[in-house]
Amino acid sequence: MGSVPEMITPQQIKDLIEAGLPGAQARVSGDGHHFEAVVISQAFEGKSRVQQHQLVYGALGDRMREQIHALSIKTKLP
Repeated sequence: MGSVPEMITPQQIKDLIEAGLPGAQARVSGDGHHFEAVVISQAFEGKSRVQQHQLVYGALGDRMREQIHALSIKTKLP
């Protein structure tokens, strides 16, 4: 049997997003399975919504496949 990934918390997701997008501010809520993130970053300027979400996914890396199964993202400029 494979190992089960450790459950991730909203705070850990917030920390990962803010570390991966310097200067970003994130608010994350969730129940351990479904999460909602509001991310405010100057890095989103001039980018499409898809590109903005890709930046957030990039900040989360492999955790998107391994630990985070449902994430709703709202992106905003400061």
